[in-house]
Amino acid sequence: MKAFFQEQYGRPATVIARAPGRLEFIGNHLDYNGGPVLGAAIDRGVHVALAPRTDKVIRLISQSQKNLVELSLDQVQPVQGTDGWVNYPLGMLKVLRDEGMSVSHGFDLAVTNDLPMGAGLSSSAAIELAAGYALSSLYNYSVDRKRMAELGRLAENTFVGMPCGILDQGCSAFGKKDHLVAIDCATNTFSNVPMPQGLRFWVLNTQKKHALIDSLYATRHRECMDAFAVLRLKVPSLRDLASADNALLAASGLSGDLLKRARHVVEETARVRDTHAALTAKNVVRVGQNLTASHASSRDLFGNSCDELDFLVERAVECPGVLGARLTGGGFGGACMALCDSQFGEKEANGLADAYAKKFGHRPTIFTAATGDGAAVVS
Repeated sequence: MKAFFQEQYGRPATVIARAPGRLEFIGNHLDYNGGPVLGAAIDRGVHVALAPRTDKVIRLISQSQKNLVELSLDQVQPVQGTDGWVNYPLGMLKVLRDEGMSVSHGFDLAVTNDLPMGAGLSSSAAIELAAGYALSSLYNYSVDRKRMAELGRLAENTFVGMPCGILDQGCSAFGKKDHLVAIDCATNTFSNVPMPQGLRFWVLNTQKKHALIDSLYATRHRECMDAFAVLRLKVPSLRDLASADNALLAASGLSGDLLKRARHVVEETARVRDTHAALTAKNVVRVGQNLTASHASSRDLFGNSCDELDFLVERAVECPGVLGARLTGGGFGGACMALCDSQFGEKEANGLADAYAKKFGHRPTIFTAATGDGAAVVS
């Protein structure tokens, strides 16, 4: 990061912050429905470096994009097209200024990362959190961890235009090595749950990129809101159906896709709670079964899987050492996550990749990941 910044701007960075990518462990599309979710910050992520300027110019560059973007501090607006990645740090700048951070001068910004883009590992939230910490350090503004996660979500909702919940930003903010992040999205309550020892994640990226803003994510969000509108007089949120009589759904008048979306939220909420209990009891077999059942629900009820993801999940769970597998993230492409013990390693992962290549004509990218710590200023 230091070398890249020096190369681009001819001077050293003043502050560097890092934020991890995340795996959605279980709780698919529950965050914006007020549900409970479990996620993991991983040991890969994004670095954002800043140095102040004396004028009101903002310059931004990413190691993966190479194109320098320049604009005025007085005209911070969403950028369209291939330079749209700058909306994540710019969105954080806007919400921090709205929050009360005083910004009198511009800055130079650079981004490096070791996360596969478009794989469902939330590089976007990692950029938001890293930029948020770097900006607040540069301008001497104090924000606690919970509020930084909330501001990251606000930036994505209002500036980027993505109607996400707080799973991604919450995991990136509250990550802890050897732990998962548990979030109650109805109250924005965050805690950490120990990961059973000896387990790791293997991630297989389909190479089918999911551009969530342009995909069916917003459609699924709208369908959930439409289903909730029908049930509004009976429950506070869709997630509260999980503790209600199942007959409520049947008598609700919901049908077709709206009924399927509501059923997914109800059943996925129950799975998250059961998985949390299984983790506490160190019942890894039960945890794995819930992960695989979660994928089936995403495929059959929520409609956000695809042939490539289904193939990887079905083949993965047949392999020794794989406790469970599911899509991770928004879906419609992206990556499959497998929870594995020591029996599953590089040889087995490459075997899955070979089978995938034979069927779809290209290899998925594969890597292993462990849990990691949350966002922070590192230099």
